[in-house]
Amino acid sequence: MPSLKGNYQVEKRNVLNEMRSNNMTLQELRFLSIYLSKINSRDPSTRIVRFALTEFQRIMDLGRIDIAHMQQVTNSLLCKVVNIPNENGGYTGFQLFKECQVNKDDNDIWYVEINAHDRALPLMFEFKDKYFSYQLWNALRLRSSNQIRMYEILKQYEKLGSRTIKLEDLRLLLGVDPEHYAVWKDFRVRVLNSCQKALAENTDIKFTYEPIRKGVGKGTGRKITHVKFIIEKNKDHTDQLSLQDFIDLQPETKIPETEIIEDDPLLEYEEHLHPIAEACDYEFSNSKLQVIFNAVSIITDELVRYRLVKLTYDRMKMYADINEITSRFGYFQKILIVEVAKLTGK
Repeated sequence: MPSLKGNYQVEKRNVLNEMRSNNMTLQELRFLSIYLSKINSRDPSTRIVRFALTEFQRIMDLGRIDIAHMQQVTNSLLCKVVNIPNENGGYTGFQLFKECQVNKDDNDIWYVEINAHDRALPLMFEFKDKYFSYQLWNALRLRSSNQIRMYEILKQYEKLGSRTIKLEDLRLLLGVDPEHYAVWKDFRVRVLNSCQKALAENTDIKFTYEPIRKGVGKGTGRKITHVKFIIEKNKDHTDQLSLQDFIDLQPETKIPETEIIEDDPLLEYEEHLHPIAEACDYEFSNSKLQVIFNAVSIITDELVRYRLVKLTYDRMKMYADINEITSRFGYFQKILIVEVAKLTGK
């Protein structure tokens, strides 16, 4: 793998890193890291960051580029909120980004430009203490949102060498729904062990951990309430990956670089597929959506059909953020068929 090109450094304030889950996907967390690496944290005038459209497409893992889908993706970024606790037990909430522009430059090349929210500037600029830093390459090969979050919450404490976190807080920091992997064994295998392997293979730190039991009783009868992490430098990671190398490795939709196609009928959804497309956040092509439509057509109530597709799609996204899957559509189709059978008895 090519060596690192360019010293992209991420500087992140502790208070921003300690934010609870705000439903950011893997791509959105990765984008935030890339954004932070491209600004100069000592100069607020660098708050506006511009990406070539093809770069943005690959960073966000977009399968298609058209106005409707771009709006879905950029609006989602603009909706991300951070809640900062105050001394009275309350909090202040505000957006991380305030404006996104998709336009053509003077050379007729499409670009995506994003600007930090005014209220978020103190989290990103001109801070002198209570922050940590890492090189961007550490976030580029990680394959789920909780892997990136695990890296950051441990990297923050690397100099101390350990960190003990309340289990309830750990789930929130990682963005793991408390109802998913509620059993310790499942959480340990699916989340902690998965993160442990990913960080050891792809980042500059590695960790071991041990559960801490508190409460009445002895031994395994007591409830696991905390997890203690031992953090070490990792010299055995995969070769460092530059941002440009990462972008070059991502698949690209075969659409001319200078165009966002607004009215191409090949990118227009057939009328009967519009509700299904919306329920799937416009992720899949006409042909794939037709497969989904056929699978749920046995359900005659359109509202019930829409809700089933939406709930199943959201479930797939949540699973994909935690686990490595080779085909998002394949997994989505598989669990949808099961849900349709449960609902219809067929």
